[in-house]
Amino acid sequence: MVVDIVQELKQQNSNLVYVCDPVMGDKWNGEGSMYVPKDLLPVYRDKVVPVADIITPNQFEAELLTGRKIYTEKDALEVMDMLHAMGPETVVITSSDLQAPLGNDYLIALGSHRKTKADGTRITQRIRVESPKVDAVFVGTGDLFAAMLLAWTHKHPNNLKVACEKTVSAMQHVLQRTIKSAKVQAGEGNKPNSAQLELRMVQSKKDIENPEIIVKATVL
Repeated sequence: MVVDIVQELKQQNSNLVYVCDPVMGDKWNGEGSMYVPKDLLPVYRDKVVPVADIITPNQFEAELLTGRKIYTEKDALEVMDMLHAMGPETVVITSSDLQAPLGNDYLIALGSHRKTKADGTRITQRIRVESPKVDAVFVGTGDLFAAMLLAWTHKHPNNLKVACEKTVSAMQHVLQRTIKSAKVQAGEGNKPNSAQLELRMVQSKKDIENPEIIVKATVL
């Protein structure tokens, strides 16, 4: 259904950008598991990803889509090249269990943008983003990430570094505000529940529109 709609819309507007977050599963304590039926994997891999311009898998989903495990940053870059070859010109692995140069309290995301110039040559920009881990489970972070990545890549079409810095910085502002507020609601010494951890989107409007850059990306 989604593929039909995307193809129909792209026929009417060839500049349309489709972002696909191939939601299939995640890793817990190093073990990956799918939270959708296994039959969805070939649908994403063979039908949806090829029509997407931007994809935002986590490490586990990138591994599922390519059939290849990621143990090192080099593996991740090769997996992103395999994903480019399937269609999307922008690939962001939104989270991984790779070791962050800044240490264990940081989460690594990797991005790759492949542009084909008029003369047919390809340039690829690759970046690494390390963001502070937040000790809580949130709902909706993937949606927020994909939406902001779409917005910021639209504003900075040839600068994945800046687009990712703004996306991840805004994410951090929202998560920090959420956790702070949730802790106040939960009261001293209590762990916030899922209702209290609802993302403070409205309260973060200014940060979403114009985020102060608090997370920098490294060009690889």
